[in-house]
This record gives sequence, structure tokens and C-alpha cells, in this order.
Amino acid sequence: MNNLKKWYQKIDFFMIVLIIILVIVLYCYAQLKILKKDYINFCGYTIFRVITGSMSDAINPQDIVVVKITNDVNVNDIITYKNNNDFITHRVIQKDEKQLITKGDANNSQDTPITQNDVVGKVIYIVNNVGVWINVFKTPQVIIAIIVSIIAIRYIFGSKPKN
Repeated sequence: MNNLKKWYQKIDFFMIVLIIILVIVLYCYAQLKILKKDYINFCGYTIFRVITGSMSDAINPQDIVVVKITNDVNVNDIITYKNNNDFITHRVIQKDEKQLITKGDANNSQDTPITQNDVVGKVIYIVNNVGVWINVFKTPQVIIAIIVSIIAIRYIFGSKPKN
């Protein structure tokens, strides 16, 4: 009976974690697909994956940037803004009352001026090389290998020999 109680407590913990993950995924899906938002707003923050090397050294391709959703940006801040249907992450090099001018650190020329309304927010954190891992975990072979490994480890270490 004691083993059953321990097993139930472990299952209960994992179910709570899975439910939390499911709620977050459904919330994000609803924002993108049902509400037709351009990006996810999760408690005032969003994330983007960087595709190009225009901000190289500071931000490299396949990095993930965590963006605080705000229009309050200053010169030297790295921001993400919407340009047509693209999201661009560049540094603010000039600011006045009407417009902002941005430039990628690795670019030779500045971008077309934007307004405060184009700004999604300010980059507050950079997670390096996450895009590579996302691509790895998207492959079916890796997902199947992980599931089989979890089941095998649970089976091998989950049962205790009887005396």
C-alpha cells in the first residue's frame, strides 16, 4: 500500500506539470490562431527566434530573444519591431519625438525610420543557440528515442527486486 501511495504522488506531480504545460500551450495557440495575434503576449513578454546575422556578436542566428512588450525604448536599446509582416531585432541608434532609427550591429547602413507604434518591445534576455535544439527536438527520430528511453528507464529503475 505504501508503494502505491508513493507511485500515486509521483503521478500526481507529473500530471500537475503536464496540465500547466497544456494550459500554456493552449493559451499560446489561442492567441495566435483564434485571436489572430502576430505574436504571443505572455504576461507582458514574448519570444522571437533570430534568423539572420544582422546583430552578430550581440545576437546570432538561431538565438532566441525574450522581449518585454513596451513602447518605452531609448537609444542603444535592442528592440524588436514589426516591418510589414516581418519582425526585426535591431539596435536603436537615434530617437526623436516622431520616429526611431535602428541598425543591425553587423549592418553597414541604418534601417528605414519607424514609429513608436511599430515597436513590439525591448530585448531583455538572449538565449544562445536554442534554435538548433528546437530543430533537433522537432525530428521524429529524436522524439521516438526520448519516449523509448523514458519508458525503458522507468521500467528498469521503477521496479524493485522482490526478496
